[in-house]
Amino acid sequence: MESGAVVESGSAVVLGGAPVSAVSPVSAASAGSGATRTHSGRPLVGAVDQGTTSTRFIVFDHEGAEVARHQIEHSQILPKPGWVEHDPREIWHRTCEVIAAARDLPHWSVDDLVALGVTNQRETTVVWNRRTGQPLYNAIVWQDTRTQAMISALGDDDVDLIRRRTGLPPAPYFSAAKVRWILDHVDGARAAAESGEALFGTVDSWLIWNLSGGPDGGRHVTDVTNASRTMLMDLDRLDWDDDLLALFGIPRRMLPRILSSSDPVDFGLTAAGGPFGQRVPIGAAVGDQQAAMIGQVCFAPGEAKNTYGTGNFLLLNTGESIVRSNHGLLTTVCYRFGDRPAVYALEGSIAVTGSAVQWLRDQLGIIVDAAHSEVLASKVDDNGGVYFVPAFSGLFAPHWRPDARGAIVGLTRFNSSGHIARATLEAICHQSRDVVEAMTQDSGVPLAVLRVDGGVTANELCMQIQADVLGVPVSRPVVAETSALGAAYAAGLAVGFWSGTDELRDHWHEDRRWHPRWDDRRREQGRRGWADAVGRTLDSFAAQSVGTGAVPTAGTDVAAR
Repeated sequence: MESGAVVESGSAVVLGGAPVSAVSPVSAASAGSGATRTHSGRPLVGAVDQGTTSTRFIVFDHEGAEVARHQIEHSQILPKPGWVEHDPREIWHRTCEVIAAARDLPHWSVDDLVALGVTNQRETTVVWNRRTGQPLYNAIVWQDTRTQAMISALGDDDVDLIRRRTGLPPAPYFSAAKVRWILDHVDGARAAAESGEALFGTVDSWLIWNLSGGPDGGRHVTDVTNASRTMLMDLDRLDWDDDLLALFGIPRRMLPRILSSSDPVDFGLTAAGGPFGQRVPIGAAVGDQQAAMIGQVCFAPGEAKNTYGTGNFLLLNTGESIVRSNHGLLTTVCYRFGDRPAVYALEGSIAVTGSAVQWLRDQLGIIVDAAHSEVLASKVDDNGGVYFVPAFSGLFAPHWRPDARGAIVGLTRFNSSGHIARATLEAICHQSRDVVEAMTQDSGVPLAVLRVDGGVTANELCMQIQADVLGVPVSRPVVAETSALGAAYAAGLAVGFWSGTDELRDHWHEDRRWHPRWDDRRREQGRRGWADAVGRTLDSFAAQSVGTGAVPTAGTDVAAR
């Protein structure tokens, strides 16, 4: 079977992975009984949060409190080492399911929704047929590294062009090379793209196109935050760059229209026959990490947050100024509200943090769930000299070493599973400090307190270690799922549900704060051990590739969280 072929079997659809039950928007809409309930009488905003391993639908009230939520995981497809894929139809299916399930929850009705926001895993690439709605290939996930050879073949002038126009270092992480791979390797894909039959989008585009009607008039759009992660958008003009499109051989006509993150009209309305069962204004689309900045109300230059999920993503608001990094960070769009100027950010992206905990569960089998990692790590007082560098997809910021591979170093007969669990939590924290140090060098502003969010922040031991490693307090808000909250905020701003960012600041409340307990000696000892482990990882695999004649490639066959 061709890699891009679609095989149908009964009511199941297969696209390079496990069967997924076929679902239509109409059947998903009828699955929920919420349409029969009377509404609560208070206006609400909904958010679809489509992440690397799961999809959530959350409803928020005017104070930013959760009213209802539902979440479902989706499959991780791992065809080869370094390859990570998702089935776009399963993602759409799960989106319909979480909306339908949330509609069955009490205390709200779809009639209460004044707007819908969408936030999503960024960079993950979908190409589909505009007439049938069928993907031409699985979604190639942001962690996928199959295009490293393509990136490595870029000349110096091309590398400079990409950095100047996009603010990004050339890397397989971003969408451009993933689109090119699909056009080059899936039969008929390039011809379909050149004829206008094939559409490209990140996951926000895919969901909004389906939510607003799909083949029957669906809106093919994206926002500036997601477009800034494709390696195809000019940061100054906030538009697709013809030189970059030519460099990667991508037809402009397959690209979505770029909108502001918050727009009252152009994202369109949900289809009446879709999962909501009626028309709801789609007011926003924001990449998940930028949405978390909005949810954490980081609206002033110098404000920063760190999101702990599949990976870690630390962003620093730089205002309306584009700040170029000299220390391995990315320059990206933070958000744009309506016709106001875009706000930019510096970002440190870490590929593997929460997914390292998942690896302990799924590959090593030493924990039963994510919460168990805290229990196991708490059985030991320290890491016992063990350091874990989870370079499953190479090392992202600030190193940008796609040739790196994961390694556990320092093991002795003394060490137990508790030490490995502890080393995993410490790896999350040390990688975050690497980014904080780079951000301080770029901005000249030392970190006073780190605002955190995301699923890993439920691990209180990990957050204590983070404060210990950084040497500054760590603060978690009451609403930890700030990506969904940020998408809801952006959608609500679009329709006037909230008056402005000052009102949103009033809704932010701290849930817990961790203060450092380590003294400087222990902190620096840990940092030296971590730096040595990272150096050994890079040096050992560079030597291995020379000795065997192999070309190092990033990634393993480990699923993303």
